[in-house]
Amino acid sequence: MAPKSKEKPKTSQPPPAIEDLFTTLDRHINRSEYEQAVKLADQVLSIAPADEDAIRCKVVALVKDDKIDDALSVIHSFHKLPIDLGFQKAYCLYRQNKLEEAIACLRGRERDSETSLLEAQILYRLGKTDACVDVYKTLKDSEIETVDVNFVAGLVSAGKASQVKGALESWRIKPTSSFELAFNTACSLIENGNYADAEQLLLTARRIGQETLTDDGFADEDIENELGPISVQLAYVQQVLGQTQESTSSYVDIIKRNVVDESSLAVAVNNLIALKGSKDVSDGLRKLDRLKDQDSQIFKLSQALDAKLSKKHKEAIYANRVLLLLHANMIDQLLFWWLPRRERSSYRPTRKDKRAAQIRGSQGAVTKQDKQETAPSTSKSSQATNKSAGADHSKPSSSKASKKKSRR
Repeated sequence: MAPKSKEKPKTSQPPPAIEDLFTTLDRHINRSEYEQAVKLADQVLSIAPADEDAIRCKVVALVKDDKIDDALSVIHSFHKLPIDLGFQKAYCLYRQNKLEEAIACLRGRERDSETSLLEAQILYRLGKTDACVDVYKTLKDSEIETVDVNFVAGLVSAGKASQVKGALESWRIKPTSSFELAFNTACSLIENGNYADAEQLLLTARRIGQETLTDDGFADEDIENELGPISVQLAYVQQVLGQTQESTSSYVDIIKRNVVDESSLAVAVNNLIALKGSKDVSDGLRKLDRLKDQDSQIFKLSQALDAKLSKKHKEAIYANRVLLLLHANMIDQLLFWWLPRRERSSYRPTRKDKRAAQIRGSQGAVTKQDKQETAPSTSKSSQATNKSAGADHSKPSSSKASKKKSRR
């Protein structure tokens, strides 16, 4: 019997070169394959645990994959290393709507274009629109492609809609240079009471947007989502111009199809309720329930809407719900903060109360996703669009894998 041949000892394969890993990592990020990018970054860190480029790439990949909590966790885990991740941390806090913490992270930092843009976005969310506009003015000559869009959004929100025309002329930019800018400029016309011209510019914005997004390869449903703020704004203009039937039909279609972003849907629901007034109260309450945090026992807007909508926007929605409950005599569901607790069980609305309960409508206004985070009320202003100051256009990016402004 022939003796068994001895097995050759297994030789371990050497780990791939870090340069090769970075090449693959860069390719994954450019292809938006963020999970694979994170795995590759971890491979690099297993070889070189303090590699700054790998840490930054991992954070960027997590942010672009909308895993903000994970990105912050990575930043915190490396806080003892001499790596400056202050901007990335500020952006993550901004995405979590921790705005005061986010602005604090930017204090003392060198004001490059990227940092200034994020600062302006945070100021916008904080309602400090005058300061926001001042920052955008410093970015006039920057190469950031969304500055004009966000600058106009800031002017409108700061109550300076009358300055938009002059500002665009000063910057030598046409309102129709992009559908986002056309939308925000139309909002300025609405603020100035120029509804006819606003309607025409909104129609132009929708046409430009349809062409642009189709050329960019967007699916039909994604295009409808992107142009949702324009559709809601057009319905609002019809509402103001007294075209009640057309406006109602538009709102109903938008709500039924449910292909627009959350903020636009909230505005459509709110404005449809404003149109109907005290008619079909139960239907209005059901529609508002679509906007609430489903885990909450009381009516509270979802976390996403609470982050995207301004204080005035949210006040309009909450006020309209209170008025609907008042019309429906559903006193048990009202929070009577204006009454002593001992009097709440015996309170009943009077005829005068009901006459005063007129549902308030709200105009679609700019912010800024969003989505990008690009822009979303008072009795005049309440819509969000993803292409204005509220949009998330200043996502941190690695030096090798930058991303165009996102359209979400």
